[in-house]
Amino acid sequence: MKLTNTTADIFVPDGRPAEAALARTTHLGVGAHQDDLEFMAVHGILACFGQPDASFCGVTCTDGAGSSRSGVYAAYTDEQMKAVRRAEQRTAAMVGRYGAMLQLDFSSRQVKAQDNAAVVDDLAAILRATRPQTVYTHVPSDKHDTHVGVVRALVAAVRRLPPADRPQNVYGCEIWRDLDWLPDESKVVLDVSGRPNISAALSGVFDSQISGGKRYDDAVMGRRKAHATFFESHAVDAATMLTFAMDLSPLVRDDTLSIAAYTAGLIDALKADVVKRIGG
Repeated sequence: MKLTNTTADIFVPDGRPAEAALARTTHLGVGAHQDDLEFMAVHGILACFGQPDASFCGVTCTDGAGSSRSGVYAAYTDEQMKAVRRAEQRTAAMVGRYGAMLQLDFSSRQVKAQDNAAVVDDLAAILRATRPQTVYTHVPSDKHDTHVGVVRALVAAVRRLPPADRPQNVYGCEIWRDLDWLPDESKVVLDVSGRPNISAALSGVFDSQISGGKRYDDAVMGRRKAHATFFESHAVDAATMLTFAMDLSPLVRDDTLSIAAYTAGLIDALKADVVKRIGG
C-alpha cells in the first residue's frame, strides 16, 4: 500500500508485518486529529480489545501541527508538536491494543479543502487493504471544518469501491456537537459501558492537549454517562455509558445521495418532532 506522504506513519503494536496487520481489520476508525479516535470510536476499540477474531485499525489524517499548546508545551514549534502528537497516538494504539495505527500526515488545510483528492486516495487504499465490516468516522453535523473534511473524503473513498467490497456499517460519531438532537429512531446507540478503565486510559493519553486546561478526558466520560441517563426517561438505565452515532451507511449504498441532503433530512426530522410535541 502506497500513501501520499513519505512521512506517513504505519505503526503495528504487536510487530506483525503491516500487510497482515491491516488485512485482519474488522473495525476501522478514521479521524482528523490525534485523540479523535479515542473520543469518538471507543465502541470499536473496546469491541476488538483482546479478541482473537476482531481487530481495530485507526487512521488519523492530520499531522498535529495546528494543535493548541500551553504549559510545558507552550514554546514547542510545529515540528516538535507534531512529534509529540504522533507519539501520543502511538501510545494510545498500544493501550487499546490496536491491530494497526496509521497517521497520514496531511495538514488540516489539506484535509478540509474542498479538493482533498490526496486524502481520498489514501483512504481508498486503506479501505482496500483493510476491508472492514464497520467504520467509525466524524459526523457531518460536526462544527469542526477539518472533521467535516474527513467525512467528505471517507464517503468519497468508500464510493470508489465496488458495492460488494464496501463496509456493512459506517457510523458518524460525535465530538464537536453531540448527537442527542437526533430523533431516537435515527440514533445508533452504542453501549460503551465495558472496560471503563481502558476508556479512561485512552482518553488520558493525550497530555499535550489535556494539561493546558481542556479536560477532554473528563468531558468525554461525562458525555457518555449523561447519554446513558438521559436517553430514556421512562426506564431505569440499561447502561452506564453510551455514545450516539449517525448511520452513514445510506451514503455508501447510494452514490447519488448527497451528504448535505441526507444530514438536512435528519435535521428536518428533529424539527418535525419538536413541532409535533408542541402541538397547536
